[in-house]
Amino acid sequence: MSEFWQFFRLSAPLFVIVFAGYVIAKWRWRREWTELGSKLVFMVALPALLFHMMTGLSQLPPVDARLLIAFFGGCLLVFFIGRFVSARVFKLDGVAQSVFALAGVFSNNVLLGVPIAKLTLGEQAMPSVALVLVFNALTLWTLVTISVEWARHGSFTMSGFGKTTLSVLKNPLVASIVAGTLVGWSGIKLPGFIDVTLAGIGKLSAPLALLVLGMGLAEYGIRQGLNQSLTICVIKLLVQPLVVWGLAVLLNLPPLETSVVVLLSSLAIGVNVYMMAMQFGTLQSTIASSLVLSTGLASLTTPVLLSLLHALRPDL
Repeated sequence: MSEFWQFFRLSAPLFVIVFAGYVIAKWRWRREWTELGSKLVFMVALPALLFHMMTGLSQLPPVDARLLIAFFGGCLLVFFIGRFVSARVFKLDGVAQSVFALAGVFSNNVLLGVPIAKLTLGEQAMPSVALVLVFNALTLWTLVTISVEWARHGSFTMSGFGKTTLSVLKNPLVASIVAGTLVGWSGIKLPGFIDVTLAGIGKLSAPLALLVLGMGLAEYGIRQGLNQSLTICVIKLLVQPLVVWGLAVLLNLPPLETSVVVLLSSLAIGVNVYMMAMQFGTLQSTIASSLVLSTGLASLTTPVLLSLLHALRPDL
């Protein structure tokens, strides 16, 4: 129980910031201000943090690439579970099944994962987090695109795959990680004033990201599609982290990497899933409800899973 309170104490302030953003957005706030805040976070603050972090790659501890197998292997298994449940229980069509299943595996790794990992696991966990972030959007968006195209046409085109890959590589977060990695590998040292500037902006990224997340959640309700939303939350917050944890054990993943993949897989649903629901014109209200519910529930389930992980593995 002491482990739970430790992680709850560390992560609770982050969820309080999310709630503060929610309250601000509900009180004489304009939607366009939230959009401007989102752009500031995604285009400036988080890219600065990730780029600066990866430029010191040569000084960072090595990362076990098996964490990708544990994390994304778990995502693939749970994706199929989500499709099965959505088809058998809710009788959804193939496109809706794909979006439903994506909601069960796509975590809010940027807005929640980065600050929570940094606070609860320390700086040494950030290279592992960055490695997952690099592949996360590309892998999962490609997976759901293939699933939707197959449901619609029974086939998948290479042009569609190419567009998906290009759009992910143009993402400022992925681009900043890749660029920072190249600078880190080259051994180039940033000029002092640039290094200090990036570090300062990076420190602002976590609270800003959480505040913007709370503001965004103020736009969504939780009443429509409640049964489906609760089912998605169970899959996302319990099934996925347990499957990922099981794969990490089978792969004999080192302690730090195990903590990272379990943490990232236990987080609330990412806003990208709502964008996908809008793009394909299905389950918008259900996904919006799931975003709100999973963010609130994760404030309890994530500390519980982390405390359980550390109780069973004292070396973590």
